[in-house]
Amino acid sequence: MKLPKGWKTGHVADFGKLVTGSTPSTANDAFFGGDIPFVTPGDLGGAAAVTRSERTLTIAGADQCRRIPAGSVLVVCIGSTIGKTGRAGVDLVTNQQINAVVPNADTCGTFAFYEVSRIAKEFRRLAGTQAVPILSKSEFGDFPVNLPPLPEQRKIADILTTWDEALSQLDDLIAAQELRKKALMQRLLSRSSAHSQTCHAQHRLGDVIERVTRRNTVASTNVLTISAQGGLVNQQEYFNRSVAAEDLSGYYLLRQGEFAYNRSSAKGYPFGAIKRLDNYDQGVVSTLYLCSRLRDGAQASSAYLCHYFEGGYLNSGLRMIAKEGARAHGLLNVTADEFFDLDIFLPALPEQQKIAEILDTADQQLTLLRTQRSALDQQKRGLMQHLLTGKLRVKI
Repeated sequence: MKLPKGWKTGHVADFGKLVTGSTPSTANDAFFGGDIPFVTPGDLGGAAAVTRSERTLTIAGADQCRRIPAGSVLVVCIGSTIGKTGRAGVDLVTNQQINAVVPNADTCGTFAFYEVSRIAKEFRRLAGTQAVPILSKSEFGDFPVNLPPLPEQRKIADILTTWDEALSQLDDLIAAQELRKKALMQRLLSRSSAHSQTCHAQHRLGDVIERVTRRNTVASTNVLTISAQGGLVNQQEYFNRSVAAEDLSGYYLLRQGEFAYNRSSAKGYPFGAIKRLDNYDQGVVSTLYLCSRLRDGAQASSAYLCHYFEGGYLNSGLRMIAKEGARAHGLLNVTADEFFDLDIFLPALPEQQKIAEILDTADQQLTLLRTQRSALDQQKRGLMQHLLTGKLRVKI
């Protein structure tokens, strides 16, 4: 593509001085635990400037390393997260997996961050051909970039920063709504809740739901997996590939409104996740899942059970019976008999329904905010592509 008048093609090194991070001796405790951020790949991500890190250095520790000034662009150039970017919000130190670009006088550091972020996928593509992904300092510095005049750099950076600020505000709203929902769940689902109008009677889980072991005799190819936010979702759409067996006839066939329990620990679900099938009429899951449905005539609300399971109110019982699998891959040796013999505490059905309505509303508000954020993020990505390539010009 032909660049606009006044623009030119350059390289990452044209933005400024390249600095590779370093790590002080870990054998010296006096180097760690101070006030100076020691940034590693896990501290990067998002457009917000980095001002803190999980690990920190003392002045003595930082003196052993290369200091990175505020305003520098940070890029992971070694490891599985290669191409991950960030900005230094304060003076800091990085480890050797990160290269920094210290902007020169002819460069807007924020523009450099957005331009390097735009081409980050090319870093991953190049490094992905190696057994250990690595992008050398010279390879990093030689990557081509677009170089508009400095006033345009600043204007483009201002526009994209405004969008990132809007995204950050939505992130704050989502976090606040998540906390609100968590507080609601604690108040409404706990059997010691002051809100409860009736006592929470103890039941055996197997008296409320019954196991489903229906095989896939209808040749369904809708293979499902569990997503933390999406629930039971199509595996191909979730992973962008299929990890299921070629022959799906032995899989369990799940119908809309039925539950599946993935007996594997995961982030946010130390004793596995239980999700209801809501997005499809039917689908199939691995026989490693424990599937179930609400018993006919049970004095229980399916929607209430969704929130009860999601709130981790079975965890105390699961903790007593869960044993990590022999291969230590997070698989929990929870048998069907043990699972359905767990205790569950339920208020009267009318109260269950009322509580479920309140929590459903909270979920709908969260979904709306997440949808808005996703749409805004997509718009920002498109705007980035147009602004940083000169397809869309800005007025100075």
